[in-house]
Amino acid sequence: MKVSLLIATYNWPEALNLCLKSVEGQCVPPFEVVIADDGSGEPTRRLIEEFTHRLPCPVKHIWHEDDGFRLTVIRNKAIAACEGDYIVQIDGDVILHRNFIRDHAAFAEQGAFVVGSRAMINEHLAARMLRSGNPKVAWYTPGVKHWLNALYVPALMSSYKHRRDDHIRGCNMAFWRGDLVAVNGYNEAMTGWGHEDAELVARLRNHGCAQHTLKFAGFVFHIHHPYSSRESEPVNRAIWLAARDGKSIRCEKGLDQYL
Repeated sequence: MKVSLLIATYNWPEALNLCLKSVEGQCVPPFEVVIADDGSGEPTRRLIEEFTHRLPCPVKHIWHEDDGFRLTVIRNKAIAACEGDYIVQIDGDVILHRNFIRDHAAFAEQGAFVVGSRAMINEHLAARMLRSGNPKVAWYTPGVKHWLNALYVPALMSSYKHRRDDHIRGCNMAFWRGDLVAVNGYNEAMTGWGHEDAELVARLRNHGCAQHTLKFAGFVFHIHHPYSSRESEPVNRAIWLAARDGKSIRCEKGLDQYL
């Protein structure tokens, strides 16, 4: 199995630096890193170029012009560029546990997608880590919230597998690439913040994919940041609920235009 690590980012190179350092420190590296860049500027490009020479795997920088919050679009473009058969998806504002890729690969199962867990780094700890550029963090670090989500007990990671978590976190998910192709990836009718991951999950479930929950392994630490605008949330919520209740499998405008 070849694991592609898909990282979404937008104009926050300080956070992406910590994220990529945690990728660099993985005990088992991914097959490739594919960065879905929603229109970042030159500092992000330079940072990614630096890590293309540091990471022990190929790095692809998938970029388009900044034209507002178009996460669904850039993720679809990045998925199309992935050459692995299994895609682990994170955001560029998280720090990975050192066994993150190994744990996700061990947990993968045909016919299922995965929702992972996250601990939270509070504002004060985040500011300190961003200044220092040091990604070292653990469940007991002062400033880590929801620290139970950062307990590493891999012997227990199957105990929560079938407990469906409806709080979908796009910052830590994993899919078989073939399943994403089957449902046509992310729905590009959804722009701005809100529910794009839940809508994709609804269609994957309608397609017959099981949802597995990964805890006690394969987790991330999410760096505090201000909330994005919620202006698009009501429209996106309506699209998500229509897909869920209407048993939709494929979205009209999605991944297939880039394949």
